Amino acid sequence: MVLFFTSTAADPPAVVYMGKDKVENEDLIRYAWPQDVWFHVDKLSSAHVYLRMPDGMAWDAIPEPLLVDCAQLVKANSIEGNKKDNLTIIYTPADNLKKTGDMAVGQVSFHSDKRVKRVHVARRENAIVNRLNKTKAERQVDHEQERVERIKTEHAARRAAAAQKKKADVELAREREAEKQARSYDTLFAQQEEEAGDDYLADAPKKSVRELEEDFM
Repeated sequence: MVLFFTSTAADPPAVVYMGKDKVENEDLIRYAWPQDVWFHVDKLSSAHVYLRMPDGMAWDAIPEPLLVDCAQLVKANSIEGNKKDNLTIIYTPADNLKKTGDMAVGQVSFHSDKRVKRVHVARRENAIVNRLNKTKAERQVDHEQERVERIKTEHAARRAAAAQKKKADVELAREREAEKQARSYDTLFAQQEEEAGDDYLADAPKKSVRELEEDFM
């Protein structure tokens, strides 16, 4: 079973989830969405808490109120950490989690330590924890089916984006070609006017200085 929470610290509200036990944690390590962000108490046992990243939000620029919600939920779900002040919570994108066959259940490492960030929690904030717990919902999740549906959705979004880009590129090419044709026409028209003027001057009878002076008078 997976426990789901809703954080209203973000707009729109964000989904935060975690496994009910260490067995479920193993499934989440395997099936968490690559863009989700994993939270855990540093150097202590705790729940594996995940933030389902809202669209357009970068993992290393999570708004502080939402980050505090996630950190408080991690602390509250650590048997030892919940009793201590001044904890460090670590977090990283789920695709940075590294799991090998020789690791214990629930144990993970990282592909890159540079992609691990930390947030300090001075003490438990009951108001935050209680607010989150009021939104708690427990659901059975078919992780494999969810993965398949996610991949389908992502592929469809990429195809739509590619089609939109292709359409925009074609439209831009048409506009540029139209501008090119317009410039060519303007140049041709100017050349024709210039040639017509030259022909007129060439065909015009030449006047003497006396005749030019009389024209001026």
